[in-house]
Amino acid sequence: MEKIKMTTPLVEMDGDEMTRILWKMIKDELILPFIDLKTEYYDLGLEYRNETNDKVTIDSAEATKKYGVAVKCATITPNAARMDEYNLKEMWKSPNGTIRAILDGTVFRAPIQVKGIDPCVKNWEKPITLARHAYGDVYKNTEIKVPGAGKAELVFTGADGQEIRKVIHEFTGSGVIQGIHNTDKSITSFAKSCFNYALDTKQDLWFATKDTISKVYDHNFKDIFQDVYDSEFKEQFEAAGIEYFYTLIDDAVARVMKAKGGFIWACKNYDGDVMSDMVSSACGSLAMMTSVLVSPDGVYEYEAAHGTVQRHYYKHLAGEETSTNSVATIFAWTGALRKRGELDSIKELMEFADKLDKATLGTIESGNMTKDLALITSLKDVNVLNSEDFIKAVRNNLENSMK
Repeated sequence: MEKIKMTTPLVEMDGDEMTRILWKMIKDELILPFIDLKTEYYDLGLEYRNETNDKVTIDSAEATKKYGVAVKCATITPNAARMDEYNLKEMWKSPNGTIRAILDGTVFRAPIQVKGIDPCVKNWEKPITLARHAYGDVYKNTEIKVPGAGKAELVFTGADGQEIRKVIHEFTGSGVIQGIHNTDKSITSFAKSCFNYALDTKQDLWFATKDTISKVYDHNFKDIFQDVYDSEFKEQFEAAGIEYFYTLIDDAVARVMKAKGGFIWACKNYDGDVMSDMVSSACGSLAMMTSVLVSPDGVYEYEAAHGTVQRHYYKHLAGEETSTNSVATIFAWTGALRKRGELDSIKELMEFADKLDKATLGTIESGNMTKDLALITSLKDVNVLNSEDFIKAVRNNLENSMK
């Protein structure tokens, strides 16, 4: 059949380790045979990030602003062990954090639900969508390893020269210091994105921080959310019959475990990172969660919510067979293709994305799945497939749907 034509490129951000292997398989088996794919390619693999002093990450984010839609593979955020493993010039920051900071958007993550994979939390009847703030906090931190005794201070020097100074700690020995920040502008964008998304999807919105302990930093988030809600969204929420409420992060966790789902849970940057992994894992697998970064300007970056699957990659390098779940990475591609089709008014591209989603879920529901899902499925007589064979089974379903 004739391939589907594209008019505007996607920004394609390649990644690391096992997800990089899956990325190529997905393109070769599920995308390129059906679409005349146009992408502006950026290699965000750790070796090339190191070679370019991480400029490639910045370039990819700027390209995303230009073209409006990106699809990203999982990438490594290096620690000390990675410094040695990859012989890095420095411990480069999280590429996701860099991209989020440039786009100043909000990450919305939701579990991919499929028949036969039941949530560990039995009362979760509907997906819980995590709205994760996409700027600042520990992802843009500054850290010092304290060598010995001394005084640590937090200092702000205003443009007018006025200085605010507070003592952090009087060290009697070695230790560590971390400085984090956020901006009212970014927090306001986060709040508006969450309220708009709640209205679009007709879901209640929860927001949770720890303002009882962080009486300035977290309390600022709470106040901005409430101000934005009261001034711009309260009447719309009431008319739509949905609710906004604030609670402490520990109370939110307790409530979530007893809830039925079907709401949006907004969290600060790190909280959203952790809680989205918790929700996705409880719904079956970290590889069963969608993730999209949405900027205030309407720019979209789709990715999988999980990491690079390092353990499977080492097995792959050793010539061993792996059974790595590629569903979230497939859904990153379909999300980006669907949005590209929507923005460019290419109906065929949107329909293809829908068919690929259905073919992927249909493969699992027919009993063909990767090992992580086979261990938890309620289906009987399942067929455990390796990484490549699962993607080929999806292709077979996809081709059948197009006949």
